[in-house]
Amino acid sequence: MSLGGVRDEAEIRGHRRTYVGSMPGKIIQNLSKAKSKNPLFMLDEVDKMSMDFRGDPSSALLEVLDPEQNHRFGDHYMEVSFDLSEVMFIATANTLNIPPPLLDRMEVIRISGYTEEEKLEIANRYLIPKQKKYNGLKPGEAHMTARVIKDIITFYTREAGVRNLEREISKIYRKVVKDLVLSKSTEKNRITVRNLEKYLGVKQFRRNEVHQESKIGQVQGLAWTSFGGELLSIEAVVMPGKGQHASTGKLGDVMKESISAAISVVRSRSRNWGIKADFHQQQDIHVHVPEGATPKDGPSAGIGMCVAIVSALTGIAARSDVAMTGEITLRGEVLPVGGLKEKLLAAHRAGINLVIIPQENEKDLQDVSEKVRKEIEIHPVKWIDQVVDYALERMPVPLSDDQSAEGELTEQEGDRMGHSVTAH
Repeated sequence: MSLGGVRDEAEIRGHRRTYVGSMPGKIIQNLSKAKSKNPLFMLDEVDKMSMDFRGDPSSALLEVLDPEQNHRFGDHYMEVSFDLSEVMFIATANTLNIPPPLLDRMEVIRISGYTEEEKLEIANRYLIPKQKKYNGLKPGEAHMTARVIKDIITFYTREAGVRNLEREISKIYRKVVKDLVLSKSTEKNRITVRNLEKYLGVKQFRRNEVHQESKIGQVQGLAWTSFGGELLSIEAVVMPGKGQHASTGKLGDVMKESISAAISVVRSRSRNWGIKADFHQQQDIHVHVPEGATPKDGPSAGIGMCVAIVSALTGIAARSDVAMTGEITLRGEVLPVGGLKEKLLAAHRAGINLVIIPQENEKDLQDVSEKVRKEIEIHPVKWIDQVVDYALERMPVPLSDDQSAEGELTEQEGDRMGHSVTAH
C-alpha cells in the first residue's frame, strides 16, 4: 500500500455513504483482497504523506497503528468497528520526517545501505540475469567481469541501494544488443575495464584514495552519508595574524562548533604538545574541508579537526594511512559516533591501514565483517592525547618550564602594550 502523495483522510478511513461513488478505505479494501484477518501490511513511503483541506492521513494512521485502539478501527463506509489487532504493519521511509505522534507508535529499525561486496553479489545473482532477459540477450552473447561491476559501482553510481546500478547495467546491454544487430556478428561481447567508457561514457565520480605522502595539517576523517561511508579530507593552515580562525567547505553549524571546541582543546593542552601559549594571539588558523559544493555537518569530525590543527601548529606531518572519527569535548574526551560500519568499509576501500574510533563504539565492531577487521588496524581511544599519538608521525616535544614561562611573559607584555596604547 503506497502512501506517497496521499493527502486525503478518506484513503485510510473511507468515505461516508452519503457521497456518490463512496467506498471503504484502503485498509479495508486490501483486507478484503487478502481474504485474511491477519495479513502483513506494507505501508510504503510513509514519510511522503501530506495534508490539505480534506484532512490529514497521518493522523488517521494513529488509530490504525496504535495497539490500544486498533481493535476497534472505524471505517466511515462500513460504520461498524473492525479489529486490526491481528494485522502486522510494516512501514518504510527514507527519512524520519514523520509526525512525532505517529513515529511514537512505531519501532524504528534502521537499515544501512549495501556495501560494495553486497552490491556485487546482487548484480551477479539478480540484476545481470534480469537485464539480459529484458534486453533479449542469449547466454554467451555478453560477458561482464566482477572488476567491471566494481568499477560501475565506484565510478558511475553513488547510492545506498542498487537502482542506478541496474540502470547502468541495462544501458550497457542495450548498446551490446545494438552492436550485435548492426554488425550481425555472433562473437561474444566482452565488457572490460578498458572499453567500459565506450558504453557508459566518462567516469562520473572519483574514488576516495589515500595520499601517498604524509602532509602537515592534512588529516583523513570519515563521514557517513545516505550513500554509505566516505573518506573526508580535513586541512588546516596556520599563518601570522591576530588570532582569528576561519572555516570553509560549506560546513554546517555543528561542524563549525567542533572547530571552535578543537581550538579550545589545543589551547588547553598547548604546553604538552610543544605549542606556545600565545599562539592564539599571534597566528590565524584556517580549517578547510574540500569538495566545497557538498554540504557537510555533524560532530564526528571533531578529533580530525583537532589533529589537523595540532599538526599545522607543530609542523609535524599527520600520517596519510590513518583515518579517524569521533566527537571531541572541551576536556579532550572522545565521544561515540554513528555509522561505524559504513565508515570502516570506506576506509578499507581507500586503503587505510589504521583507523581511530571512540572507545564506546568498540561494541559496534561486531557488525563489521571479519575480513575488514583483519585487514585494518582499529584503535579505540578515550582521550585526544591517544589520537595525537597514533595520528602524527612523531609525538610533539612538550615545552619546558622556562619556555612556557617565556611564552606567558611575552603574552603579559603584549597585554601591557595594548593597555598603554589604549590609554594614550
